[in-house]
Amino acid sequence: MAISDNLKRIEEKIELCAQKSGRKREDITLCAVTKKVTEKEAIETLSLGVKNLAENRVQSLCEKYDVLKDAADWHLIGHLQTNKVKYIADKVKLIHSVESIKLLDEINLRAKKADRILDVLLEVNVSGEESKFGIRPDEIWEYLEKMAEYENVRLKGLMTIAPIPQKQGDNRKYFYELNKLFIDIKEKKYDNVSMEFLSMGMSLDFEDAILEGANIVRIGTALFA
Repeated sequence: MAISDNLKRIEEKIELCAQKSGRKREDITLCAVTKKVTEKEAIETLSLGVKNLAENRVQSLCEKYDVLKDAADWHLIGHLQTNKVKYIADKVKLIHSVESIKLLDEINLRAKKADRILDVLLEVNVSGEESKFGIRPDEIWEYLEKMAEYENVRLKGLMTIAPIPQKQGDNRKYFYELNKLFIDIKEKKYDNVSMEFLSMGMSLDFEDAILEGANIVRIGTALFA
């Protein structure tokens, strides 16, 4: 199946779910997860109007960046080690997977050296799966207080990776819980914190995520299969 055909089908689903959740299509950002595709396929995706490309691994992001440069808005969505931050600090638009104070410290340091202010999301393990990265929901308040100390990092929202669903609807409870936390934080006032982005949902569950408030969805398999 051609990428263009897959994209058309995905766009129709995003638009329908956006309408059902009281929003417009332009309120939802589609991140194309390009971790398993070639530079040629990534270029084709850009030509189809998808500007936001996401990678799980630093090395893969850097390799594609060397070819595409700033033609794309780059998102790092996978686990990020502190010793790898230096390689992407001058490249990424948004880091979705912050899960430690140590990592925040390093991002702030590297962003300062790159003369940038980097936007990040906190990865929250809302499902409680031991195999998943991310902080517990009850740990988030420490991070919100800490953000006031940083000059080169801005906290822009939350992200989660839900379990692999067996059927549609399985993950709505997790998406609901994270959206509830997202709204709760938004209603409070923390320095250097603005709840703008809720990154939830992948190929198997992005429709449910949108229905529960996601405004960024990360889609790879459904787009490139």
